[in-house]
Amino acid sequence: MDDARYRAIWISDVHLGTRECEAEALLAFLDASDSDYLYLVGDIVDFWRLRRAPYWPQVHSDVIRTVLSKARVGTMVTLIPGNHDEYLRRFCDLQLGNIMVVSEAVHRTADGRLLLVLHGDEFDVVTRYHRW
Repeated sequence: MDDARYRAIWISDVHLGTRECEAEALLAFLDASDSDYLYLVGDIVDFWRLRRAPYWPQVHSDVIRTVLSKARVGTMVTLIPGNHDEYLRRFCDLQLGNIMVVSEAVHRTADGRLLLVLHGDEFDVVTRYHRW
């Protein structure tokens, strides 16, 4: 089977570090697809859950390793932290090779339209003002 080729891929709310994470399916998708741009749009790693109940099987590391490999061979990876991986916000505006960590991004589609890319947790009243 040939790899699928996309201009851009958006992935959100993976929640690596949780038992409910579908890391095997994500890894299979990442292995079978390539893109010019890869947007990781919040809650990729669930630091909230990791703090309470650490869980990190090998497949979760494999997902991270695959994303890093894609960046190394030219995919522009943009990581936009969400509320569950808000720890990463301290690294916003940092570029590590082909990986950018930003609070929001603008993506230009093939036909020239501009898309604002953000996780959206900052618009959630509960997560913004009523942190438990």
